[in-house]
Amino acid sequence: MKLQVDLNADFGEGYGVYSFGQDDALLPYVTSVNIACGFHAGDPHTMRSAVEKSIAAGAAIGAHPGLPDRLGFGRRELAIAPQEAYELVLYQVGALQAFVKAAGGKLAHVKPHGALYHMAGASRGIADAISLAVSHIDKGLMLFGQSGSLLLESGRAHDLSVVSEAFADRTYRKDGTLTPRSERNALLTKNEDAIEQALGMVRKGKALTFDGGETDVRADTICLHGDGAHAAEWAKAIRTALEHNGVVVQAP
Repeated sequence: MKLQVDLNADFGEGYGVYSFGQDDALLPYVTSVNIACGFHAGDPHTMRSAVEKSIAAGAAIGAHPGLPDRLGFGRRELAIAPQEAYELVLYQVGALQAFVKAAGGKLAHVKPHGALYHMAGASRGIADAISLAVSHIDKGLMLFGQSGSLLLESGRAHDLSVVSEAFADRTYRKDGTLTPRSERNALLTKNEDAIEQALGMVRKGKALTFDGGETDVRADTICLHGDGAHAAEWAKAIRTALEHNGVVVQAP
């Protein structure tokens, strides 16, 4: 049986006159995209443009709802209640779904962004609120969540298809959680390390820890961040390495 993995990237995270990431350069190498829905980033124009580009490239389209915090790019936790999380996700996914439908496409998945993603991984209440919102929109939508997180557990409990996500350019703690960006060695800075990480996650179910060790992960999809200086170059190298090692790269 052949090994298979999805490569996803966050997409359409500019707004107004501001651009962010390397969307066009990344598209040839990813199989899924997570499009910002207007809260942490994105606006009606960028959402429409991102959807149309993704459909043209044949990438599976996901909604990327975040916290209403443009200044902090959705990476700062806010003290929201589960009911608020439900409403935020329902609102944002519904908005993107409208653009996808108008363009003749189909929404495939939902992946929370930034702090909301991590909050859902640690709080069952927030996780359940997100899962409930997704199930109320369309039970056929897949839910992306970090490997081993409460969000995946919640998604299964709500009869959603869940997709376990791992990260090629981040190190992990021994318990399988990501090393916080504020800590030393949180990011892998060499292309060869990211390639080794991606191959290890798919072939062995192992990721690198901040101290040079390994921890268990499940990688149904690998996130490739688009905000690094060499994001597209890394994405091409990682996809090439996976395919050269017999891994099928396609959307889940």
